[in-house]
Amino acid sequence: MKVAISVPDPIFSAAERLASRMHVSRSQLYARALEEFLAKRQDSLITEQLNAVHGEPVQVDPAMAAAQIRSLGNEAW
Repeated sequence: MKVAISVPDPIFSAAERLASRMHVSRSQLYARALEEFLAKRQDSLITEQLNAVHGEPVQVDPAMAAAQIRSLGNEAW
């Protein structure tokens, strides 16, 4: 897929130098960079979702909570 983007001159120059040092094309460098960015963002989204779930108050049936507390006395610590 071809995509046209605008990149500030300093970033473009740095990317050109890096692509040259890595012996990859500009397209390969940009594709790798975008792939890494997306992977990191996906990790962040998963973390945000987990934090949201763990931040919600837990609705525990009082009878169930009492049964759990009673069962602790039967456990060998």
